[in-house]
Formats: sequence, C-alpha cells, structure tokens
Amino acid sequence: MIFVTLGTQDIPFKRLLDYLENSKIDDEIIVQSGFTNYESEKLKIYKYLDKEKFDEYMEKADYIIAHAGVGTIINALNKHKKILVVPRLVKYHEHHNDHQLQIANAYHQKGYILVMLDGEDIDEKFKELKEFEPKEFISNNENFVSKLRDYIM
Repeated sequence: MIFVTLGTQDIPFKRLLDYLENSKIDDEIIVQSGFTNYESEKLKIYKYLDKEKFDEYMEKADYIIAHAGVGTIINALNKHKKILVVPRLVKYHEHHNDHQLQIANAYHQKGYILVMLDGEDIDEKFKELKEFEPKEFISNNENFVSKLRDYIM
C-alpha cells in the first residue's frame, strides 16, 4: 500500500495526484488530500484524517509519497519508511516559494529520501523507490537542544 499526503498547506497540489492517476502503479493508493479537491476511481482519497488514522496509514504503508514538508518527511523516516518526495513548486502556484525543493534536496543529499523533480516520470521514480535503501535517519534534536540549553544557561 502507498500512503500519499499533500500536507496542510491551503493551496491545492493537484499535480502530484495527476501523476499518480496517470501512472501505471497498481498498488493500493490511499491519499490525504487536504485542500486539494480531486476525484478518482484509482486513488482512495480522504480530505483529512484524524491523527490516529493518519498514523495507522503511515504505519501500514509500504511506501510514502508526499509533498516536501519537514514534518511529513521526519514522520516517515522515524517509521523507517521509503519515501518519495515531490516538492510543491511556486511556478505551479502550489506554494509561496520553493523552500520545499530546498528541503527535499537537503534530505536527499543525506541519502534519506528520493526526490521527484519537475519533468521526471512517476513510474520510473516508483521503480527506483522500490529498490531504494535509505540511510538510517539520525535526528539532530538532541544536539540542538543541548546547544540551546548551554546557550540559555
């Protein structure tokens, strides 16, 4: 099963759903669409999921395909999921700037995720995702908190 999440940004992200709708992927695809209205026979779409249901789908998923929100990426990595990130882009009016591209590239360079860039083929990226072996995610939270504590004290 593939779990797709578009985040909580109040701007639609139809492009990713179009890619999936037109793909050759035959796995079950569950989507939390948020502000993106979309109808599909192929995709099982929920506008919003409560935290328990969201976590349940995240846990059950073999793969995650998502926007490049830090919360989504870290949630998937903490659950040891293979994740393909499709950044929202300003040129398609999917966000106010291209910070998601920067976030995606940073996590990709560390070997944690795969990124689908504009113009790439979803079917090829999904094949790559199946073979992808992500590096073990190492959070920097403890280091950050320690430095912050030292600074404050």
